[in-house]
Amino acid sequence: MLPNITLGYHVYDNCVMLGMAFRAAISLASGTEESFSNLNCTGPPPVIGIVGDSSSTASIAISSILGLFRVPILVHYLQKVNFTTGFGDHVSFDENGDALPIYDVLNWQPSSDGSVRVQTVGVVNEEAATGMVLTLDDDALYWNFEPKQIPRSVCSESCPPGTRQASRKGFPVCCFDCLPCRDGMISNTTDANECIVCPDEFWSNPEKDQCVPKEVEFLSYEDPLGISLTTASLLGTCFCALVMVIFTHHRNTPIVRANNSELSFLLLLSLKLCFLCVLLFIGQPQLWKCQLRHAVFGISFVLCISSILVKTMVVIAVFNSSRPEGKTALKWFGVAQQRCTVLILTAIQVVICAVWLSTASPSPHKNNQYIRSKIVYECAIGSVAGFSMLLAYIGLLAAVSFLLAFLARNLPDNFNEAKFITFSMLIFCAVWIAFVPAYLSSPGKYAVAVEIFAILASSFGLLVAIFAPKCYIILLHPERNTKKAIMGRDTQKK
Repeated sequence: MLPNITLGYHVYDNCVMLGMAFRAAISLASGTEESFSNLNCTGPPPVIGIVGDSSSTASIAISSILGLFRVPILVHYLQKVNFTTGFGDHVSFDENGDALPIYDVLNWQPSSDGSVRVQTVGVVNEEAATGMVLTLDDDALYWNFEPKQIPRSVCSESCPPGTRQASRKGFPVCCFDCLPCRDGMISNTTDANECIVCPDEFWSNPEKDQCVPKEVEFLSYEDPLGISLTTASLLGTCFCALVMVIFTHHRNTPIVRANNSELSFLLLLSLKLCFLCVLLFIGQPQLWKCQLRHAVFGISFVLCISSILVKTMVVIAVFNSSRPEGKTALKWFGVAQQRCTVLILTAIQVVICAVWLSTASPSPHKNNQYIRSKIVYECAIGSVAGFSMLLAYIGLLAAVSFLLAFLARNLPDNFNEAKFITFSMLIFCAVWIAFVPAYLSSPGKYAVAVEIFAILASSFGLLVAIFAPKCYIILLHPERNTKKAIMGRDTQKK
């Protein structure tokens, strides 16, 4: 269309601000930009024409300034209210009374040779009812960059859902950054100014454009950790049953009858309950589970430690009865007294559990404080004082058992099992002393796992330390399972 003529352009973004549009138009017309620094205000202007604002009102206001420089401005959209401005005869309106998109020339000035200094690239529709309408032929335009598309006239692209607009300091309002919403917040619209906080039981999806229900977490039987702990619990129960079978089959041998076989079977039964109570800690918390788990745990361990304590007292009583001054020791600590002692010590723990459950019972609780993106389903202990008293009573009995067993460790070796009881109580106390800080610092389901591990470790420690030496003699060295060997009257050592 224009042979041997090259046209250029310069694009400004007015950011929908009239003042910025004025500044851009004056810069183009007067040549104050750096690219026009070698020009002055005399002669023809640096540009041959300016495509105006999308608003006709703003374009008309700018044209009053550009008219001083004899620079024409092209307006591509006029509203009907501007009909009285003198340009109405160049406007086409639709059935709603709105102006159709056109290109019109304002403030055009003919040059000395009579030509108009306006680039009128396009197709003129001479059949328009209200005048000639100029439509732009996009295919006839040439852009001097790749890709050859019309450049965007905005400072920043739109922010997609999942992000929010953050204004750039010192820049116009149309210049902003798109910042992703924080975890737990979303934006589900384009160009959102703020992100929305998800409700308590919901969390943002990875795209941060919608709230989804939080994942509920608890120590389940399908969890690898839950499977491992369940397996260990069942193994411990089976080991207890196996030892009971061995002791029942050899119940008339001296090593089983020593120190009251009834206490040994009671200890094995309580250890089996300790292993089985682990199953109450695994799975989705329910009211009955929360109430039973700590009660069964506390009573089982008190029954276990009470049996060990009485066994230690029997060892001391039997040894003292061999002395002339201690002939009546067993009289005051016979079988009936042993049973009564175990019963009374266990009944105290039953009372503690009953008071705890009746005043501030443990109950299921959805906790979202440990991990904000998840709901940890746990058993709230209800009363810290009740739980503390339960553990403190177990610790008191264990400390007394350890002290008595330690004092009786130097009694005759072949008859005395105080050394094994001392070792078992040492393991028990070490496990539960380490349990307290580990339990308090473990979040969510791992706190339950720590408590289960303490139960299993202490139970295995008692089972192995007290019964493994006896099973070893019964199964592998039956020659040592005699009254002479136990009483230390054999002459094996020479």
